[in-house]
Amino acid sequence: MVSIFAPHFFNWTEQLKDSGHEIYWLDVFDSNTKVEKIDFVNQVTGWRYKWDYPGRYLLKRKTPNLTKLINIFNERDFQKTLKTQIEKIEPDIVHSFVIYLSAAPSLSIMESFPGLKWIVSTWGSDIFYYRNKPSYLRDIRNVLSRVDYLFTDCKRDLNIAIQNGFKGEFLGVFPGGGGYDFTAISKSIKKFEERDLILIKGYQGLHGRCIEVLNALQLLKERLVGYRVIVYGAGKEVIEFAEVSKMIKWSNFKIFGKISHTDVLELMGQAKIAIGNSLSDGIPNTLLEAIIMEAFPVQSNPGNATSEIILDGVNGILLEEPENVNLIQRKIELLLNKELDLKKAVEYNSLNVKPCLERKKVQNEVLERYSLIENQLEEVNKSN
Repeated sequence: MVSIFAPHFFNWTEQLKDSGHEIYWLDVFDSNTKVEKIDFVNQVTGWRYKWDYPGRYLLKRKTPNLTKLINIFNERDFQKTLKTQIEKIEPDIVHSFVIYLSAAPSLSIMESFPGLKWIVSTWGSDIFYYRNKPSYLRDIRNVLSRVDYLFTDCKRDLNIAIQNGFKGEFLGVFPGGGGYDFTAISKSIKKFEERDLILIKGYQGLHGRCIEVLNALQLLKERLVGYRVIVYGAGKEVIEFAEVSKMIKWSNFKIFGKISHTDVLELMGQAKIAIGNSLSDGIPNTLLEAIIMEAFPVQSNPGNATSEIILDGVNGILLEEPENVNLIQRKIELLLNKELDLKKAVEYNSLNVKPCLERKKVQNEVLERYSLIENQLEEVNKSN
């Protein structure tokens, strides 16, 4: 496994516990931290610095230019480390998670082991956004021409991969972090009739468009009597907007910065409506979490990924123009006017979509894909 330090990766890898595979993880940027959640994995960390000297973080913050100079002599090369680990471990297969942070830096080494099988997992904006950047597109195409197997989190990204040179074997569409433990979350699911919360993902920055949703809600202020409005995961610019616009003073409004995944699920289990709005994504995890926690999803649809799950007006609402405040206002107004049967939509999702996201079901399907590769390798070894 070659990946950055990421919850998606840990959740995915946890599916392989007790599977009989011997697993190693090379932390791409080396957080120098052992992860208890995947303690069954041989974790290759602490490789980056030859000397992790006292005060390194303080020096990095206070004198970044001096740190860069020191690192020329003090940092080990990722490619050399990967090559060393492959030669030492002699793996049957390498699995890289996301192209631009993990697979692209690994490409030159994987090309030096042409017989070594390679899986790549893409999620989020990995292909959809970065294919529009010429330097990234070159890396994407070079990786895809070498990759043997591919996992994606939406069908859209398979089509993009094929258009950009992928000729390997597609292993399927799966949530980036695997499925969800329904037993663990069941106690946090409130009856739909008792819900009064509109929950909004607070990302702005490069892709997120939370402020456009807040602008739309300002136009609907009088209609929000009887609802609580909570923004979670809010960045600095979103918090500043809430303060300047005086939304922060609304009696029914709360805004939180970064909160735990457990707290996100807790809020989802109280939400009547869960809104996520961005310019670029795969299948948003927060969309899947709204569905499993039985909230009504309102979600942007970059590249038609979300529409693989949500049929507009049937089991959710699609925001086709994430920067169009007036359109977002009209879509939310439909829900406030009760022009759609929200409970019926949630029941549809609980019957038709939610079961596909159950942890054990997803895990069994993922393990089947790994077994398929294992069987293919055994056949090759027999023929040789």
